[in-house]
Parts: sequence; structure tokens; C-alpha cells
Amino acid sequence: MESQLRQLLLISNSTLHGSGYLDHVEQEIRALLGSVKRVLFVPFALHDRDAYASQARERFAAMGYELDSVHDAPAAGKAVAQAEALFIGGGNTFRLLHGLYQADLLRPIRSRVAAGMPYIGTSAGAVVAAPTIKTTNDMPIVETPSFQALGLIRFQINAHYLDPDPASTHMGETREVRIMQFLEDNETPVVGLREGSLIRVTGGRQQLRGQTGARIFRRGQSPLEVQAGAILDELLN
Repeated sequence: MESQLRQLLLISNSTLHGSGYLDHVEQEIRALLGSVKRVLFVPFALHDRDAYASQARERFAAMGYELDSVHDAPAAGKAVAQAEALFIGGGNTFRLLHGLYQADLLRPIRSRVAAGMPYIGTSAGAVVAAPTIKTTNDMPIVETPSFQALGLIRFQINAHYLDPDPASTHMGETREVRIMQFLEDNETPVVGLREGSLIRVTGGRQQLRGQTGARIFRRGQSPLEVQAGAILDELLN
């Protein structure tokens, strides 16, 4: 999706160690939402949707926004069509995508984002903004109709990215190795988004923000370290 109206916040994690739910990204959320009054929440990534919606509603109320949950709406597609802004929370990425397919929301969300509706995604909610969920860390606890996701961006996200620990005695694959394996069979670039980092998408411009930097993985190339403030457009397109 290359709409010049895109407005996205793709956040690696909703809670950063030492702070509360969404505290570390409150100013980014406020800047994105601007004059928005009500936000539509998608709680599909967790099993207890009521509790999840309650948590999100309380946090957004503290920021001055009303929040409705799409799982309470009589018609989910109509709720998305009328939403001022959308927030998709984290949890299990397979459960989230399965819920989006069940509610037939992929096309309505794509349409509204292309038209300029602000989109906030944390963790799994950031991963589903990519073309596929193939670079999620989650177990496939439910079977999705497809790995194809929203495709709001042209690159993949690996949320909660962890750097290799040279002192670890773990003999399994590192996160970097798993992403490189993905690139052996896929050409789409991947952003390893560390906790504390996010990507702000404004039209065709993609900027890394936050505190901890990220790693960009491209097929046939060495991983590239990038710091907050970097414009990622040429590296990802």
C-alpha cells in the first residue's frame, strides 16, 4: 500500500520494562491521533476480549480518548468504516489474524488506512500490518486461512527483536538466524524491531523512532543496524 495518506504507528511492544501499559509511546500516540475523539480497538489477539478491551479503554481514557471495541459492534465492518482511528493490540499473532479473517476485516481496514485513518499496532498488531505474519515469534495456536496479512507496508516486522547473546549456552537458532532463514525463501525485507522502538509511517515516509534501534535484514546482504531518527525508505523499498 503506497497511499500518501497513510498514518501508522508500528510499535514493538505495548509495555516497556519499568513503565506501564503504553506509557513509553503515549506522546507518539497523541501526536498521531491529533484531534481524534474516539478510537476503535481490535482485541482479537487475546482470548479474553472483554478484559483486554477494558484495559485499553482505561488507558486511552487517561489520554483523553473514548475507545470502542470492535468485538462489541453489531457489524464489525461497519464499525471499521466509521472509525476515526484504529488500535490493534498485541498477543498471539495467529489468533489475531484468524479473528480478522473471521470478522472479514482485512479489506475494510486496508481501505480505511489508504484513506488516511490513523492505525496503531502494538506487537502482533504491528506484525499484521506487514504483507504476511511469517516473521512473527508466536506459536500457531490456531490455523489461519492464510499467512497473508493487511499489507499496509511493504516490509516484514519481527517484534520484540532480541540480539544474539554471546554468553548464552542455548544451542537453538537465534532470532537473527531465523530471519535469515526466512530470507532464504522470501525476498521481503524484515525489520527486527527491538522493544522500545517503533516505526512511524507518514505517506511513503518510514521513520524509526523510540529508544533502542532496530536491525534491517535484506536478502543477500548483511544485517544493517539503524538508530532512532533514521529514515528507512530507501532501505526497505
